[in-house]
Amino acid sequence: MNEFARNLSWPVLFGLLLLSLFMILAALAPLIAPYDPWEPGRPFLPPSGTHPFGTNDIGQDIFSELVFGARISLFVGFFASFVSVAIGTLIGLFSGYLRGAADEVLMGATDIVLIIPALPLMIILAAHTSPSIWNIVIVIGALWWTSTARVVRSRVLQLREMPFVEAARGLGAGDCYIVFKHILPNTLQVIMAKFILAVAGAMLTEASLSFLGLGDSMQKSWGMMLSYAFSRGGFINGYWWWYLPPGICISLAVLGFVLIGFGLEELNQDETAVNPL
Repeated sequence: MNEFARNLSWPVLFGLLLLSLFMILAALAPLIAPYDPWEPGRPFLPPSGTHPFGTNDIGQDIFSELVFGARISLFVGFFASFVSVAIGTLIGLFSGYLRGAADEVLMGATDIVLIIPALPLMIILAAHTSPSIWNIVIVIGALWWTSTARVVRSRVLQLREMPFVEAARGLGAGDCYIVFKHILPNTLQVIMAKFILAVAGAMLTEASLSFLGLGDSMQKSWGMMLSYAFSRGGFINGYWWWYLPPGICISLAVLGFVLIGFGLEELNQDETAVNPL
């Protein structure tokens, strides 16, 4: 009961509220958006009853862009995080369980990737591939798995010496069976916390790459909205209704994921302190 109450502390509840709002926007975008986000109209209109957040340089409704942009931004965040966490989990599981030469090789590769500046390398890779949401997902997922691998490995090093693992090994269970049947389920809370935090980082990275013009111009995302506002005079001419809404949406969505992720990490720490391995 105490664990449940801590898990539903006010920061976690606030994070869930924020994410629920953006999830609803993304899921019901065609019903919520008052206009087609690609439909041109009168440019540079300030916020009004007709256009709540005004229009951009070619007259597209900014509120409709925000609603549809939630789909792409959340998709990149979730899918890129899934890729990175999946890679990091597999490396962390086998590195921590097998130890020896396998551990040295896998952790050596992790250290090499870890010391490379991630964002500059992402910019280089994104610039040398065709503008595509899938390419951004692959670039982010392929470079952001190192922290997950280290955390999962640390957890596995604790679990591999537990009696239930020793019993399974004594009964003749194979390494893969033990790893996926016994160890992986006991690392899911750690993995979930890393996944939630990775979504926040992936959304920020996508916004950064799109702002630099490396995103997919055929897709509406919050990062691309900022990119167009910067490149087409929105910042210089003071069209605040063009660049503030996507920036606020990115900030609130990331805040929601971070609050939930930190809440899960605190819960994991409390469980470890109460029930040490």
